[in-house]
This record gives sequence, C-alpha cells and structure tokens, in this order.
Amino acid sequence: MNGTPGGTGRLEAVCVSAARPIRLPRAGDTQSAIDKRPVDGRVTVGPLGLDGDVQVNQKFHGGEGQALYAYAQEDADRWAAELDRDLPAGRFGENLRTSGLDLTGAVLGERWRIGGVLVEVTAPRTPCAKLQAHWGVPRLIKRFTERGLPGAYLRVLQTGDLGAGDAVEIVERPDHGITIGTTFRAFTTERARLADLAPARSALPARNRPAVDAAVAARADVGG
Repeated sequence: MNGTPGGTGRLEAVCVSAARPIRLPRAGDTQSAIDKRPVDGRVTVGPLGLDGDVQVNQKFHGGEGQALYAYAQEDADRWAAELDRDLPAGRFGENLRTSGLDLTGAVLGERWRIGGVLVEVTAPRTPCAKLQAHWGVPRLIKRFTERGLPGAYLRVLQTGDLGAGDAVEIVERPDHGITIGTTFRAFTTERARLADLAPARSALPARNRPAVDAAVAARADVGG
C-alpha cells in the first residue's frame, strides 16, 4: 500500500432503514432494508455498519467486509437521466451517497477517512431481485449489470461518527490497480477473470475469497 492520497470527495447523505415488507415476483412477500432514507446529524458507525440500520439478508449484504455501501451522486444522475425519474439518496439501498469520487475506479483496499471513521473499499455490489422490485423497473438486474456502475462496499477499520457534508478523503491506495469496475466484471460477465483478483484478495469480503482461490488453483492446473 503506497500511502499516496488519491483525492477528496464529499459525503452528501447518510442513509439507514428498518426492515420493511417487499414483494418479489418469484419469492412472494419478504422483508428487506433496501429502502434507505437520509438521516440528519452525526451517525455512529460501528464495526458492522451504521447505528439504526438493518441488514436483513446477511448472506449477501452486511458482515465485516460489507458493513457500508456507498453510491456516487454522479452515477445516480446517469440513472436518473436514463430512467427520467428522481433517484434521491438511499434509492440504491446505499448507506452513503458521495460526490466527487469515481467509485467504479476505486481500487480494492484503498482507504477513506470520513469524519471520525476510516473505511476500506472491498467489493462492488451485484444487483439483486430486491433492487428490481424496489424500483419497479423491468430487466433492471440486466441493465444494472450492463451499465457497470455498481457502487462500493466498505469495511470499517476505525469506528466513529460521520455526517452529511463531511469530506471523503482517500488516504491510502494500493498499487495493484484492481478496481471496483474490474472486480464487478469478474463477479458477473467475465468470470474467467476471477483469478486476476488475487493481488487484492486480502481486501475482498471473506465470502468472495474462496471463488478467487478456486480460480487461481484452476488456472495453475491448466498452466501446470
């Protein structure tokens, strides 16, 4: 990790949600906390996320490697223009709406200082049926995958508090060059590239590491 700062953005909103009912086309009625709403003031961040926030399905969301989810205002604006609808903070199920940072170009393992909190970029978000149901947009999973603007999951390295208006300062950035965008494609449309994520393995959420390890082993077998 080279320790060279990579820029500064701004935290536009902090969003939380309780569990609320949602209806999925195949699964029927279930619970979800995807409907995040902005909150005022300073919010405490613990090791596993924001105070007052719920992560219903922790098989896919939450845990130490996915404690927070950030989405960029610039990417939300692209979607808003495409769909001709407002997409206020929280609409992507994000905890943090940022501006001034290229989240798709963020490097796995880079570290951000936000208020009194230190976080680490770990992985992209992959689209799910709950996002599609929440928006009511047909084929949204496919469209989200094609656009490749997934936002970034974050690991909490130092707890504290943060609030809208705080600077988001990139304080460290690894030199391996593996970005959120590259990782998203490896997770979705370009699975043959999973082994390429090996240099960033330690930054990934624990749940994603076995797939990368298996891909590295398979590549070694083919090459050996």
